[in-house]
Amino acid sequence: MTLARMMKFQGKGLHTGVKVEMTVNPAEENTGIRFQRVDLDGEPVVEALVDYVTDTSRGTTIEKNGVRIHTIEHIMAALWGSGIDNALIQLNGEEVPIMDGSAREYVKEIMNAGIIEQNTDRIYFNLTEKVHFEIPEKGVSIEIFPDDHFSVNLNIDYGSRVLGNQYAKLENLGDFPVLIAPCRTFVFLHELESLLKNNLIKGGDLDNAIIIVENELPQNETDRLKKLFNKEDINVVASGYLNNLELRFANEPARHKLLDMIGDMALVGMRINGKVIAHKPGHFANTELARLLRKTIKKNQTKPKRPYNPNVEPVYDINQIKSILPHRPPFLLVDKITHIDAASVSGIKNVTMNEPFFVGHFPEEPVMPGVLIVEAMAQCGGILALHSLEDPENYSTYFMKIDGVKFKRKVVPGDTLLFELKLTEPIRRGIVMMEAKAYVGDQLAAEAFLMAQVAKNKK
Repeated sequence: MTLARMMKFQGKGLHTGVKVEMTVNPAEENTGIRFQRVDLDGEPVVEALVDYVTDTSRGTTIEKNGVRIHTIEHIMAALWGSGIDNALIQLNGEEVPIMDGSAREYVKEIMNAGIIEQNTDRIYFNLTEKVHFEIPEKGVSIEIFPDDHFSVNLNIDYGSRVLGNQYAKLENLGDFPVLIAPCRTFVFLHELESLLKNNLIKGGDLDNAIIIVENELPQNETDRLKKLFNKEDINVVASGYLNNLELRFANEPARHKLLDMIGDMALVGMRINGKVIAHKPGHFANTELARLLRKTIKKNQTKPKRPYNPNVEPVYDINQIKSILPHRPPFLLVDKITHIDAASVSGIKNVTMNEPFFVGHFPEEPVMPGVLIVEAMAQCGGILALHSLEDPENYSTYFMKIDGVKFKRKVVPGDTLLFELKLTEPIRRGIVMMEAKAYVGDQLAAEAFLMAQVAKNKK
């Protein structure tokens, strides 16, 4: 999903204090969420992925090739929590505007702009085992368990008499705009001095943060705060908060930590089905969990999506394949097609010692040549390109380009190669572009990006 129209925001960065303009634009399917610095030469783009997280001290910062964007968690949470998968966020500065310290204004504008569905189905990663991150000495732990949807149960405990033990939960991401988005960031009064000395929170004020006061303030401290915030009426309400605002929820600080977690976990780049149990989470722990999840996803992406089952009837047997492809033995390198749809195809090749190439490659150490594995993948892709034609026997496919070829393991006699190919974009003017992978069992044997031209045979 993406936005129905562009959105514009203005505000100052929490830590830099610099006024920034931000535009959030609709984006093409499968592009994800990206940030673009329009104030820099070349208008560089940084993808919103945990791979690029470089700092989590008082917010989440991403950086790529020296280009930084600070405090991205609130806009990321707003987009992810509102169901937006693809968006281009353009900034004329290095920090996202803090607004009121929550994601409320962002979500409100998203609802006003509207959301549109895109043609590509949303992909979810379904956990099969628990993923865990902890910092025992700080009492920090986050676990995510397999489940059929995404949910979060969270608690915070900083030994504060004001906050106490606070809990927050989100059972359904669809409730994010109402239950979580309005919750503002918070800070303990005793932290302000350190933050100011470290040149942080230049944009912080009494309008964009909940300030927690543990102890009674002497008059000289009250006077100092009045000067610091340029506000005459400052005192501590009985509940232990500065009187700058009313809490929107009794557990607003815990809910804001949940908001931060949604924003940080969006940096996985794929929606997760899993149940999160978190104790004392923060940006560092959140992004470390996101890294672990991203590694788990990458590991699982090396396994075939449709494992070969020899007990299932093929979509096309060898005779049907011969009616589509012009290739013939000994250069016909696909034995069965096990799946085919408008955008993807799967097929197999049984590799035996009878292959003619094993005579010379190599006599004492038979290994299937890599170029023939690529050719076999291409033949499988050719079936996808030709099968919908009324007279496929009158057409052939010709290589135009091969990119990103990688060989992961040897293919030897006795192996069954499983090919999985998918279009990377629709076929136009006979040009076919595919991502191709070849497996032996659950192991990736080879991968490549292939480009070919479908052309009618000369009579």
